[in-house]
Amino acid sequence: MLIDDVDYSVFGAIYEYHSFAFDCNAPKFVIAFRGTIKKPDTKSRDLKLDLQCISNRLHQSSRFQLSMQAIQNVISLVGAANIWLAGHSLGSAIALLAGKNMTRMGYPMETYLFNPPFPSVPIERINNEKVKHGIRAASSVVKAGFAVAKKGQNQRSQKDDSFYALSEWVPGLFVNPADHICSEYIGYFEHRKKMEKIGGSKIERLATQYSIGSMISGVFGGDSEALHLLPSANLTINLSHCPDFKRAHGIHQWWDPNFLGQSELHLFR
Repeated sequence: MLIDDVDYSVFGAIYEYHSFAFDCNAPKFVIAFRGTIKKPDTKSRDLKLDLQCISNRLHQSSRFQLSMQAIQNVISLVGAANIWLAGHSLGSAIALLAGKNMTRMGYPMETYLFNPPFPSVPIERINNEKVKHGIRAASSVVKAGFAVAKKGQNQRSQKDDSFYALSEWVPGLFVNPADHICSEYIGYFEHRKKMEKIGGSKIERLATQYSIGSMISGVFGGDSEALHLLPSANLTINLSHCPDFKRAHGIHQWWDPNFLGQSELHLFR
């Protein structure tokens, strides 16, 4: 079990795979992280971490540092290829950050992210497609301009850009359109395809690395990397009807025998 150092709650676990029949596709270990729990003994701590996630500071939390330490300890024993990462909601944000960090260290890991938070204005909930695309296109131009200015100051090439270094890592993302916490990942990847069709792929290659929040943080001397953004992903969308937000954001939907989903591979080249 992985124990938080503040409220002493169990925020994750390391599972070891045991089987009499050898399965070459199964990992030796799965390291999984839970989402927010609204129980009195952990509610306060989890909500503070949720706010750190929204403000792009989850990587500064002790829970994330404990997660990284646990992952590195298991890697030292069996190697990164024998470990999978998984998480739901807040836990998927931790798994995502850990996966990005390990990829940059040369250890890409198979990762599964269920209802991962995408801190953003919920543009995906706008019904008018033209308005939605217009907002995203205008945002892309602004973010691309910021990216050009930033690269001009740092004089870095694409090869040196850590965002490009993540492009070969392809985590599995599982999102629900009725879940405003994660649904923006749908528009994030769909907008790339639309920009490519209208000849704006160069703009979008720059813009996709930043969020408005990370840009503001960068202007004031903070970290300009949007920690939730990804170059590549295998995106699975739950197309089944969800009557309310609680079910749309819940973990149980992903093992429902009547699950109806659509998957698409998005690669950043």
